[in-house]
Amino acid sequence: MNIFKHEFKMKRKSILIWSISLAAFMIFYMAFFPGLVSDAEGFNELMQSLPDEFLQAFGMQQGLSFTTLIGYFALTFSMIELAIAIQSANYGFSILSEEERELTADFLMSKPISRKEIYFAKFFASFLSLLITTLIVSISSFIALELFNNGESYNKINVIILLSTIPIFQLFFLGIGMFISVIVSKIRSVTSYSLGISIGFYVINSISGILSSDILGYMTPFYYFEPGYILKNGQYNLSLLVIALIVITISFIASYNLYIKRDIHSL
Repeated sequence: MNIFKHEFKMKRKSILIWSISLAAFMIFYMAFFPGLVSDAEGFNELMQSLPDEFLQAFGMQQGLSFTTLIGYFALTFSMIELAIAIQSANYGFSILSEEERELTADFLMSKPISRKEIYFAKFFASFLSLLITTLIVSISSFIALELFNNGESYNKINVIILLSTIPIFQLFFLGIGMFISVIVSKIRSVTSYSLGISIGFYVINSISGILSSDILGYMTPFYYFEPGYILKNGQYNLSLLVIALIVITISFIASYNLYIKRDIHSL
């Protein structure tokens, strides 16, 4: 029984829907940039009337403007990040709990395969699915930037650095989802959990921008990989990257140990 192939096959439709939707959103939203630039003066006056904290809540760093290509791309990418977070959390909450929800635990556990093999097969199938989404989002980002740059140049290396954060970002939500799924007795609605945790972290990041609070920022992965910061500086914030990697490592170690020992309910 090849669990990896089975899990990956079950996610093909989900991968297709998420990838096409995110690619379409990226290209569609970036298509508005040339029109925005044509009325840049009026738009900049509006932006200047808003507090810096309000703009930071939307991922805008000082020195960036919505009427610049990179500024507008940072705004677009921040919304893409939210969708990526929801997809990753959705996979995290579902992969270790699906047998209990669908009452098929007896069938799986009766097979000559260890829980360790089940855990890693499900993890790698989910992560491969997420990496396909990463690839599609990355390709669509460059397509959108090339099609709708309105003659404005941009630093491709900085964009690549930003896109390279997606797998780490996905692992964060995948790991958190897997951890919570093994400590909750039974997850009845994966969507509720994935939406709740993703939007919750996004709101915390927005509030941290409004309040200029680094303490709140440390509580959310959206703060660790702010598009505006990376596109402007061409680098990660290394201390925040380390925090993200620590959280990811703890999440996977904890979820693995709990899953190995957990009483899995069946019929």
